[in-house]
Amino acid sequence: MKETFNTADLLGKSSNRVIFDNGGNNFRMICKYVFGAKQAHLFVCWMGAHAEYDKICKQGEQYTINIY
Repeated sequence: MKETFNTADLLGKSSNRVIFDNGGNNFRMICKYVFGAKQAHLFVCWMGAHAEYDKICKQGEQYTINIY
């Protein structure tokens, strides 16, 4: 996934989530990913400003948040 999207960062803790930096790193998008037989499926879990992302990270919510 990182080869295709150079702004992607995989989250740890077996969360199957990836973070995308958008708009020159001003915005973040958290997606859950599932690999199918021929393609990867992305499900948007959260979108917001980088400052908002920092807040949810301080609370440890980046692994479970589902607001879209």
